[in-house]
Amino acid sequence: MLKQFKQATLRSLKAVRVSTLVEKSRWRRQRLMILAYHGISLDDEHLWSGTQYMPADMFRARLQSLEKSGCTVMPLAHAIRRLYENDLPEKSVAITFDDGTDDFYQRAWPILKEFGFPVTLYLTTYYSNYNRPVFDLMCSYLLWKGRAQTLNLKEFITRGSKTELHSDTARAAALREIHAGIQELSAAEKDGLITSLAAHLNIDYQSLIDQRIMHNVTPEEVRQLAADGVDIQLHTHRHRTPKDRQLFIREIEDNRRSIQEITGSFATHFCYPSGKYDYAFLPWLRESGVTSATTCEPGFASRASNPLLLPRVLDSCTLSPIEFESWLTGISAALPRRADLRT
Repeated sequence: MLKQFKQATLRSLKAVRVSTLVEKSRWRRQRLMILAYHGISLDDEHLWSGTQYMPADMFRARLQSLEKSGCTVMPLAHAIRRLYENDLPEKSVAITFDDGTDDFYQRAWPILKEFGFPVTLYLTTYYSNYNRPVFDLMCSYLLWKGRAQTLNLKEFITRGSKTELHSDTARAAALREIHAGIQELSAAEKDGLITSLAAHLNIDYQSLIDQRIMHNVTPEEVRQLAADGVDIQLHTHRHRTPKDRQLFIREIEDNRRSIQEITGSFATHFCYPSGKYDYAFLPWLRESGVTSATTCEPGFASRASNPLLLPRVLDSCTLSPIEFESWLTGISAALPRRADLRT
């Protein structure tokens, strides 16, 4: 109900040209919209997680909106530099993708090339080097695909009970129990577990493997993307941000080393995995030579923004066309927003 009210309000503001006033204002000119994406579906991933994945035709429609609205889409580093120099062009936008799942290579990048838009890929490198399905993602996806089934957790971990997978709540609880039971498992053992899980749930796992669903891009694909103009940047090596200085810096160094070995480039821009950050991280990032870091906090970046806490606009299936358009004009960022109305 609140979302419908919000959409009606945005349509009304567009009808009376308030959106146009904001779009052409000095306020909008001084702000950078950093768009954030995670995945473009290879199959039905957007039905599993509409906040993380969208179908390819929706992504193409978003880029068409960017083009039609006259946004200036710039490489991230260039856009950030011009932001702090107070030299942004009109309706400035930078596009980012998190994680580096293989759908970026198969789906997102070909569409971006159609429009000639630059993009930054924040790459988690562990699952690029160990090129099997990302354990957490694949577990959650399999539980969803097997939602008509009953899961006997004791067949996979040392504890747990039979769980009906019909509801989001039940699947989330099952996933937590799986996580609690795999702390000492190696990557190969985890991979074996999800293979067994798929068989238990009567899912054609080989088909998912063949499509490379929930896989990260391979080093060779990363090399091709970088040669093709994709900006490859930091997202930690193992998709985690430990609250220990030495371990945190190790994540950055391992991530950067892997990227440099593949692309030859020294990465200095960072995205917090899952958007989770702590102010203790900021000096550690500076120590590691990181010049910018993006969060999942919704909003536009301005010169007042801390360069290590830059907000982004997370685009997803849950964002309607009028809401997306209103972010482009700036009206969504200019209006007061309650936490429960965030998109």
